[in-house]
Amino acid sequence: MQILVVEDKATRAGFLNVVEKIYKGDKHYVRPLNSDIENIFNPKVNVFFKQGSAIRFILKDKGEVIGRIAAFVNEKKAYGYEQPTGGLGFFECVNDQKAAFTLFDAGVEWLKSQGMEAADGPINFGENDNFWGLLVEGFTDPTYGMQYNPPYYKAFYEAYGFVNYFEQVTNRLDLKKPFPERFWKIAEWIGKKPDYEFRHLTWNQKDKYIEDMIEIYNDAWKFHENFTPLTKEKVQPSFDKAKPIALEELLWFAYYKNEPIGFILMYPDVNQIFKRFNGKLNLLNKLRFLWLKRKNTMTRLRVVILGVKTKFQKSGVESGLFYHLRKPVFSRTWYDEMELSWVGDFNPKMRALQDSMGAEFSKKHITYRLIFDPSKRKNVRASAIPRDAKERVVRSKV
Repeated sequence: MQILVVEDKATRAGFLNVVEKIYKGDKHYVRPLNSDIENIFNPKVNVFFKQGSAIRFILKDKGEVIGRIAAFVNEKKAYGYEQPTGGLGFFECVNDQKAAFTLFDAGVEWLKSQGMEAADGPINFGENDNFWGLLVEGFTDPTYGMQYNPPYYKAFYEAYGFVNYFEQVTNRLDLKKPFPERFWKIAEWIGKKPDYEFRHLTWNQKDKYIEDMIEIYNDAWKFHENFTPLTKEKVQPSFDKAKPIALEELLWFAYYKNEPIGFILMYPDVNQIFKRFNGKLNLLNKLRFLWLKRKNTMTRLRVVILGVKTKFQKSGVESGLFYHLRKPVFSRTWYDEMELSWVGDFNPKMRALQDSMGAEFSKKHITYRLIFDPSKRKNVRASAIPRDAKERVVRSKV
């Protein structure tokens, strides 16, 4: 077996195309767009290169590519843990433990050379709404950006020494079934309260809504372990990329006395179209995309992110946001499913909200942590987000 660094056209092709061997015959697999993968490793496109570095490897055996892995360091996050922690991701491998361990070794040795003492994986060299976590339950069609992998990967990670850092649950809503009435009553109540207002995004005011989202996000997530603030530089490309499929009426913001306090971003699942493209978005497939979009091929929605400022998290704002999605979603009768992805086991508040909506379990992913020194592999679990503002204030002073 031979490890090669991805550094030219041939090795880049090997990195991208190894998935054809691994997922041959898998009816659920949706190959990510080649351009999406390549952009993650392009310093001119991915702003995370301004605060870190990345490397890719492929594994060959008898002249054939049989696996791949990437390793990366985000300098702004790496040193926020007890052990400086990098990342491993984009792992793919044939069902051979020796091959898997060879790939893990390559990634770990590079991270050690960068001063790291631990690694999280599989994760993305970017935000956690894409390519994050190992699928361990719910091997059905993935929505756009959600990880899909063979079941045998779990044994590879755990045999190598990776430990469950946190679990990510994805739930689903059958849009042909009514929501619990109690949920809508709470939503109507908040919608009628004075000084509260709900508005959906408009593209001609996109910059304003991006700024509002950043303000809300940076307040809502500030108590999360190793939090790093969002910036417009990070957020802007995501909005630009989503515009061809996004509907203004599915992107809602909440305000209190004109102060931005909450938001929800929901998109049609473009994977229902991309599944036909085999990773290629050439001119023909762009034309096919427009045709299939017009034919209402996308019947599934995905809630990508929902956030509410800390002091408003027990006021019913989340329910109010869903209430304002009610008409634009249910009036489009071709939508039959909504995916709520994903909620970590460190976020009990959001899990409770999904339960109140009557959401059903769909998938579970695990984000693992590998501490390189085996003697330090104890109590490796992400800390929970406090349930209310009072608890947050107490913790922030400890």
